[in-house]
Amino acid sequence: MSDIYHSRFTIYHRRVVNQPRLLIIINKVAAKARHSWPIVRQQLHAAGIDFDSCETTLPGDATLRTRAALKAGITTIAIVGGDGTLSEAAEGFFEFGNQPETLLSAINTRAALAILPAGTGDDFARGLMGRRAPLRQWAELLISRCREEPEQSTRLVDLIHGACEGNINRFICLNASTMGIGGETAARVAAHGGFMRRFSGEARFAAAAVCALGAWRERPVRVSIDESVIIEGEMNLVAVANGLYAGGGMMLSPTAQVDDGRLDVVTASGFSRPAVIRELPRIHSGGHVKNPKVRIIQGQRVRIETFSAEDGMLIEADGNVRGKTPVEFRIMPSALRIVASEVMKSVP
Repeated sequence: MSDIYHSRFTIYHRRVVNQPRLLIIINKVAAKARHSWPIVRQQLHAAGIDFDSCETTLPGDATLRTRAALKAGITTIAIVGGDGTLSEAAEGFFEFGNQPETLLSAINTRAALAILPAGTGDDFARGLMGRRAPLRQWAELLISRCREEPEQSTRLVDLIHGACEGNINRFICLNASTMGIGGETAARVAAHGGFMRRFSGEARFAAAAVCALGAWRERPVRVSIDESVIIEGEMNLVAVANGLYAGGGMMLSPTAQVDDGRLDVVTASGFSRPAVIRELPRIHSGGHVKNPKVRIIQGQRVRIETFSAEDGMLIEADGNVRGKTPVEFRIMPSALRIVASEVMKSVP
């Protein structure tokens, strides 16, 4: 009897005392969140997982709610939304120092961020899996996190720290940041109304890219990488990638890995408008890297400068417009714990 009692007590202790405390943040404005959240909620209830939930109401709300929850002892934050909401939540895992060069401090290094993709592109989730995975599969990963030892259900990933406007505007980027045509495209996608939101992420990004291209002109840009490599010239696009995909499934840097401690810096220079249109389909498979006008260099610190106010390029980070160039990026190795599986860890 004592063995049975001890076994029951152990199970109770693991389920109740050690079960990670869970908060789910829903962005109902995200492309598929209104449809996705009831599915996830039903799956969690069926699995007997206790959780709290809340909805975002303003841009940046996910950051504030995540930060407050972690300080209150929550150990798992799950996001029903897209890359932008996921990125905001990732920022909430940290507090910024008072000085621009002060490194961010983590609120709880054991806490984890879970992905329940319901956005336009869901590029970070796609990169982790190597494909678009069903929502139920992501929910199962979250359930496993709540039932198992936390260290066995998570993966450490790098983050990108960005600073612009004289280091006053600082932000976290989880997946990728683009400038030039990429930044203009992201701004147009974010402004899409109800009609365009009916289409797939790939279609919306493609339509926005064509519209952005019509108004675009190359800008003189200087890109400095680790204070040793300098690229100067008239550029169409500059991107700093951590993840494999961006812009609704475009493989900006086919060799990018979220845990290699390096930024992948992509530059494209000297493309005419027809040439850009020809390259768009090739980006989805990474074929654009064969073009000699495209360069990819890895580094840990990148500064991107334009030389006049009229040449300033919008800075898009995970689908959110964060400001204008000049901007500096730094890699934060193994900075965030993501709810993941062993399969994900083997995906290049």
